[in-house]
Amino acid sequence: MLAKAIRIAATGGPEVMEYVDVEAPAPGPGEARIVQHAIGLNFIDVYFRTGLYPQPLPGFLGKEGAGVVEAVGEGVTHVRPGDRVAYAGGPLGAYASVRTMPARFLVRLPDAIGFETAAAMMLQGLTVQYLLRQTYPVKAGDTILFHAAAGGVGLIACQWARALGVRLIGTVGSKEKGELALRHGAAHVINYNDEDIVARVRELTGGEGVPVVYDSVGKDTFTASLDCLRRRGLMVSFGNASGAVEPFAPAELSKRGSLFLTRPTLFDYMSNQEEQEAMTAELFEMVGSGKVKVEVRQTFALAEAGEAHRALEARRTTGSTVLLPELSSELAS
Repeated sequence: MLAKAIRIAATGGPEVMEYVDVEAPAPGPGEARIVQHAIGLNFIDVYFRTGLYPQPLPGFLGKEGAGVVEAVGEGVTHVRPGDRVAYAGGPLGAYASVRTMPARFLVRLPDAIGFETAAAMMLQGLTVQYLLRQTYPVKAGDTILFHAAAGGVGLIACQWARALGVRLIGTVGSKEKGELALRHGAAHVINYNDEDIVARVRELTGGEGVPVVYDSVGKDTFTASLDCLRRRGLMVSFGNASGAVEPFAPAELSKRGSLFLTRPTLFDYMSNQEEQEAMTAELFEMVGSGKVKVEVRQTFALAEAGEAHRALEARRTTGSTVLLPELSSELAS
């Protein structure tokens, strides 16, 4: 089956992405072929495009999508043709109208969750699940710092934290983004263009600092994040939107109060189907109950993926963004 996909022959800027015809082969043992209705856009896609995260070239992009199972290979029993499914993992290649992939990454979608919502929530929502529920299990009454609070992950984190009774301080880059984060459950916001993050966090915590900082920004915020932590606090560095953190001496952790540092990834928390099912069940419950609402605030055609990357890197997006493949009437049905 022929499909449209984004392929890169070299790493670099958005211009390296090519919109090409590819083959979506019949599924082999343990595989499924998916007709994709929506594809998630995430900063990890930028990391693979630029080469920060290496892959063999020519290569593909995307870790998240939602659609309908068209065919399954031998041994696949948990999904079948016609099932509505979503995923956040597996080999790169989500930027495609049709793809064949390992079926173990697929989960069946509840009827109440549409394709665009699913594509927007899987990777980002599961990231929030492992951050708040596993990396540092927050509890009611905690005060935490979460950078990029108006982004896709951030808006989900604001809502999830509020549902757990957690006081989330979010950093943002504009007044409008601050208002957005507050509407979604942040207790306080800090505009890093107008305020000193460390001073404001210390003010909000009576000088103590927070027990945990969740930082997806990287280089630009790393030191300030450490300085916001209380004694024996945990620095969770889970992204590099501003660039990779430069090497530093471990003594920097001890002199700030015996701090802890971790650099987690979703796929070490969701390394098998049992973990995946438990995490997605909790995510679906949070979304289904209305405690977390996933907003698709931008959409781009798959063919315009380069422009979507430019908007993401320029921080012109808020909330979640999805790419929409152009499907023939036969495939769309």
